[in-house]
Formats: sequence, structure tokens, C-alpha cells
Amino acid sequence: MVAVALLSACGPSKEEARRLSRAERQRLAREDSAALKVGVLPTMDCLPIFLAKERRLFDTLGVDIRPKAFTAQLDAEEALRKGRIEGCMGDVVRAERLMKRGMQLRYVAATNTYWQFISNRKARVRELRQMTDKMVAMSNHSATDMLAQMCIDSAKLKRDDVFRVPVNDVNIRLLMLKNNEMDAMMLTEPQAAEARLFKNPVLMDTRKKDLLMGAIYFNEKALKGKDRQKQMEAFVKAYNMACDSLNRNGLKPYADIIWKYMKADKEVVEELPKMNFPHAAKPRQKDIDAARRWLGK
Repeated sequence: MVAVALLSACGPSKEEARRLSRAERQRLAREDSAALKVGVLPTMDCLPIFLAKERRLFDTLGVDIRPKAFTAQLDAEEALRKGRIEGCMGDVVRAERLMKRGMQLRYVAATNTYWQFISNRKARVRELRQMTDKMVAMSNHSATDMLAQMCIDSAKLKRDDVFRVPVNDVNIRLLMLKNNEMDAMMLTEPQAAEARLFKNPVLMDTRKKDLLMGAIYFNEKALKGKDRQKQMEAFVKAYNMACDSLNRNGLKPYADIIWKYMKADKEVVEELPKMNFPHAAKPRQKDIDAARRWLGK
């Protein structure tokens, strides 16, 4: 008992332990504040960022860049607006809307993102014109909203003929299809691949529309200073290196990364089409103009 008492007396007090814990939290907060944080989603357009993180390309270039995971684009943009992250993966429609509302953004990359309009096989919808009185899941004021409206217009349906339901979380959107809670939805990869595996029909593919609406953008105000510029240069360099690896090797060698960040299993990876990942470059002006026209309506 005396020995235990002596050992206890030699140990840190509760107050000291709390102080050390507080100091550790403050240190971690400072490091996180200094890091360049990028909001990412569990989607294939983010694969170059995931690959750069897993293969320590950011570390090799001597910068602290941290992907921050979200499952809804709107949540990532809220974090961007509040300064919790400096950039995020999104789409041109959302970016143009944010800029229209006063936020200064810098386009860093246009991505290979495409969306498919996929119907629930149990809804027995095989053509877009059969979508009358059906529900389609998308995200308001986004590329999925614009593209869903294009589908409705192409079928010569009235706007009120189709019920557009905002479902921002990409995983919940897919789950609603699997649980027969939604008639149709806009999906990108790998969620679209999983939907196709369950024999759900594809009614529209944006690759046939020559629309490239995916984008990575940063808050311009958060990029001031030499350290941020160095981080941005390293981010673009690492991103391009990851794109080169993906284009050279294909997707299968990175199935473990796709599973880790997107929870897409081997069958889903096998279902994915061959993808090309372009180097970081600003979105095409025609895509920006298309987003602006739609928002203007």
C-alpha cells in the first residue's frame, strides 16, 4: 500500500493531465489550421486525391494536405463557407451559384465526373417519358438538378409532372434505390455502377451530352500567403501524378483504395468503365456558360 501511494504521488495529477490534454488539443488544432484541407466525397472523381494521400505523394512534396470526408456536397460547401476547409470537390453549377452569392472561388481542376439518370427496376420505367408522377432524387441547385431537368425537358414532360426530391447524401440516395423508396435518381460512379449491378435501367448518360460539370474549387480568400501558394502548387503536382498513375495502370490495382474510401467491392470495381483522369485545368468555358444559363432561369 505504501509503494502504491508513493507511485501515485509521483504520477501526474488530474489537473496536470487535463492541462497536457488541452495542450495536445491546441497543438493538433494549430496543425490542422495550417494544413490545406480539401473536402472530398465517396465518388470516383476524388480517386486521384485518395491515391495521392495513400501513396504519400503530399508528404513526399513536403506539404500537409488533408482530405476531409463528406457524404454530401452541400455539407462540404458549408464547411468551405465557414472556413473549416479551403477547397472541395463539387460541380460547376454549385460553384457558379456560390460565386453569384458573393464567394470568391478559384477553379483548380475540371474532373471526369459524369452522371447517369437511373430508374428503379421495380418502378417499370424504361423511358424518360414514363416518369410522369414519379420521384427522382437529386441535389438542389447542383449539376444533378440541372441534368435531371434536362432529362424531363427532353421527354417533353412538364416541370410539375416529375417530383424532384432533394437527397444530398450520395450513399443514402443509392440506399433509397436499393430499398425501392425512390423511382429514379442521378448517380455518379461508383454508386451508378452498383445500381447497374442490380439491373436498374440507365435512362440518360451525361457523357453523351458533352457536359463536363465536375470541378475542384478553393476559397480564394483562404489561399493568401506564401505557405498556401506552396501547398496549392504541391496539391496540383500530386494530383497530376496520381492521374498519371491511374491512366497508366487502370482502376483494378487501386481496388483497395476504392473500397477504403467508397466502400465499393470487387464486383462494383469490375463494373466500372475505363476512365481517363485529366490533369488539373480550369473547366471548359462552355460548361461554365451552361451552368450560368441554367442558374439564370
